[in-house]
Amino acid sequence: MLTHLHISHYALIESLDIDLRSGYTVITGETGAGKSILLGALSLLLGGRADARVVKQGEQKCVVEATFSLEGIDLTSFFEENDMDYDTAECVVRRELTAAGKSRAFVNDTPVLLSVLKPLGAQLVDIHSQHQNQLLGSEEFLLQTLDLVAANDQERGAYAQAYETYRAAQQALSALKSQAERDAKEQEFLRYQLQQLSEFQPQVDEQESLEEEQILLSHAEEIKSGLYQAVQLLSGEELDVLQQLRQSMLALSGVGEHLPQATELVERLESARIELGDIIDELEQQQERVEFNPQRLEYVDDRLSQLYHLLERFGVENEAALCGQLVELQQRLDAIENMDEEVVRLTREQEQAYAALLQAAQMLTATRQKAATTVAADLTERIAQLGMPNGCVEFSLSARLEPQADGTDTLQLMFSANKNVSPQNVQDIASGGEVARLMLSLKSYTARYRQLPTIIFDEIDTGVSGTMAECMGQVMQELSHYCQVLCITHLPQIAALGDEHFRVYKEEDAEGTHSHIVPLSQEERIAEIANMLSGSEMTEAAINNAKSLLGL
Repeated sequence: MLTHLHISHYALIESLDIDLRSGYTVITGETGAGKSILLGALSLLLGGRADARVVKQGEQKCVVEATFSLEGIDLTSFFEENDMDYDTAECVVRRELTAAGKSRAFVNDTPVLLSVLKPLGAQLVDIHSQHQNQLLGSEEFLLQTLDLVAANDQERGAYAQAYETYRAAQQALSALKSQAERDAKEQEFLRYQLQQLSEFQPQVDEQESLEEEQILLSHAEEIKSGLYQAVQLLSGEELDVLQQLRQSMLALSGVGEHLPQATELVERLESARIELGDIIDELEQQQERVEFNPQRLEYVDDRLSQLYHLLERFGVENEAALCGQLVELQQRLDAIENMDEEVVRLTREQEQAYAALLQAAQMLTATRQKAATTVAADLTERIAQLGMPNGCVEFSLSARLEPQADGTDTLQLMFSANKNVSPQNVQDIASGGEVARLMLSLKSYTARYRQLPTIIFDEIDTGVSGTMAECMGQVMQELSHYCQVLCITHLPQIAALGDEHFRVYKEEDAEGTHSHIVPLSQEERIAEIANMLSGSEMTEAAINNAKSLLGL
């Protein structure tokens, strides 16, 4: 629960510190005194939108800080998930906003993002204002309420898992059908591409070999003539280099006895003769292999031209990539041809997932139907105590056309305030006062299930007065047995039932206008309620009436 609140330099508030206790606390004050400012500061603290205009004029920043007792609630998992230190006794939340619009938030002095502050605030405080009465027409809110009472975490978890499986199967089938439509349009083109590559039959590393052969065939006559001349110069009739080497070796051998180096020179000449012989043999072989072949040259030119064209067309760099394209095209066409079988398989999977989803939905719906009967009966009883003895509350639960993430149920709150009048959608039939009482009844009933530490009611008594106001105060007083209740009200009947009473007022001085909030003593409380009863002129009758309301 909220145990301490500090506000500084927020709107008309210079500095404010209040201590709060458990039970039922009321806050009163004249219109414009600053009750909405107090609520705005709390909303900022809990992760609301930051507007630099709320920083008190002339100040650098405003600060809102609250201390919460965590007795009776367990936030261990939340703090662990967000990597924050957890104190089981209390939690201190602080929000700072500079005049330049920069906002910072802290939990137990640890900086946090709004994405952390908001869900934490939702687990600590529920601020219920007039506009939240519209939630009675919200299907999401009503479903959450029934789920809370039904305690159907297991059924909702099973449904959520089944829904995820169904959606995945649905998306997979949809994607496959879309792919099938696209592939059907491309099928002929894919076949044409496959035919091109299949007819060409690309070979790995073929380009280099063909380019070398192209050069050779293009210059065959020139190459053959050069080889012929080289052979003739080395072993022709006019000049036989091999024969001259042999003669040189014989000449040197004859002087070997007189010149020791001659033997070594003969060996070197023999090596040269052997190497030169090999060269001449290679030249002759190359000469025989080289021939002018216009038909082969035309084939090589055409092959290379096709290869260059296919490389450019398919946007790849080499023949290996072309071979990969050939395999890929064949696989895509095979997949297209087998698409019907895959569609059948995924359709069957979707049908199975849908059947499992409906089964999980039926179990979830059953828990909601049971809870709806219980909640409707209790609300009918509670609104009877709030001045609607002939009132009737029902939940209209029916099936949606399509499953959604939160189930297959569509839900409306049906209401009738009069006898023999069939219940209708609460949005269409209920007055503002009736909606306020309905919402209060629902809040008070679900409080025991929510285990929410603090609920703040902001002038939800609009359209209510007299005895009904007292009844609403009694409901809030009863609600305070389950959680801390703070109520901002203009009605003395509601204010008189509070365990603790604060008054908001504003005053003006040389520096400007300031809002304050103070706890009231018993005498001050009598005066405040009497003032609420009689207006600006305090009367003895009003004072006596105030004492009567306070049970004095």
